[in-house]
Amino acid sequence: MIMLRGHLSTMYPTLFRRVPPVPWHRERLELPDGDFLDLDWFRKGHPRLVILSHGLEGHANAHYIRGMALALERRGYDALAWNCRGCSGEPNRLLRSYHSGVSDDLSAVVNHAAGSYPDISLVGFSLGGNITLKYLGELGATGKGDPSPPIPPLRGAVTFSVPCDLASSSLQLGRRQNRIYMKRFMTGLKLKIRQKAAQFPGQIDLTDLDKVKTFADFDNRYTAPLNGFLNATDYWQKASSKPFLKHIHIPTLLINALNDPFLAPPCFPSEEADRNQNFTLESPPSGGHVGFYAPGCEYSSETRAAQFLENPPSGPARENERF
Repeated sequence: MIMLRGHLSTMYPTLFRRVPPVPWHRERLELPDGDFLDLDWFRKGHPRLVILSHGLEGHANAHYIRGMALALERRGYDALAWNCRGCSGEPNRLLRSYHSGVSDDLSAVVNHAAGSYPDISLVGFSLGGNITLKYLGELGATGKGDPSPPIPPLRGAVTFSVPCDLASSSLQLGRRQNRIYMKRFMTGLKLKIRQKAAQFPGQIDLTDLDKVKTFADFDNRYTAPLNGFLNATDYWQKASSKPFLKHIHIPTLLINALNDPFLAPPCFPSEEADRNQNFTLESPPSGGHVGFYAPGCEYSSETRAAQFLENPPSGPARENERF
């Protein structure tokens, strides 16, 4: 029954939520490696900015991104939703693809925005949440971001439904009860691989692509070699945000629902929260994966994100808190 409710919480917003359109203004950010990121801005002249990171096979116009942008704009934030490489409706230029560990791309977005905003917050969902947490841990571990720009003016961060242990989450999503999600992810990922193969003739093997059914298969064949990893296991280890949580140095909240069908027990990092007062874990009993339904125009995830960013905690991390 718990997991059934988790599936309902996950599917309901995707199928039934109606979020007003956001008047995005698109900017193309050129990257040092010759690729680009498409940034969607929601500017109302506020002095504060929130940078939003979408999930796997998502984009800036996803309902959860729009909902969060509108909720935080009501509280005095401009919003910047960045699209991962190849997720803005146009293939990226390089053979490299996007994946769960592209904290270098988020760093480029933050450093770009820091030139215009003295007060920046981060919100990430699922894959985008993992990227956010990994980025913050790397920033804390080195004491700075990129060697050239100054440390970005970060207020805090909130992340939702994060597979911070990619190996266990990949296995969890491969279970029979999650095949509907896996099929949906594979449809989008395979389409991108076919586009990439046409873009780079002779460099990508499409043999038996239709037989690839799981993240283990896909990451071994495509994600890992296209992005410089040895195999899926190497990718999962190096891209997971969990090892970086101990280094986070700004107020950061992770909300993973206990009935999230995508997450296995290692994705609930309670020990890391106990040991780092800057990192808070909340594990509400319900919410599904990027669900968090609430009646009215604003979902509980949006209300909680705003509460945390407005009043970040100064005491020990909290766990299993209802919101």
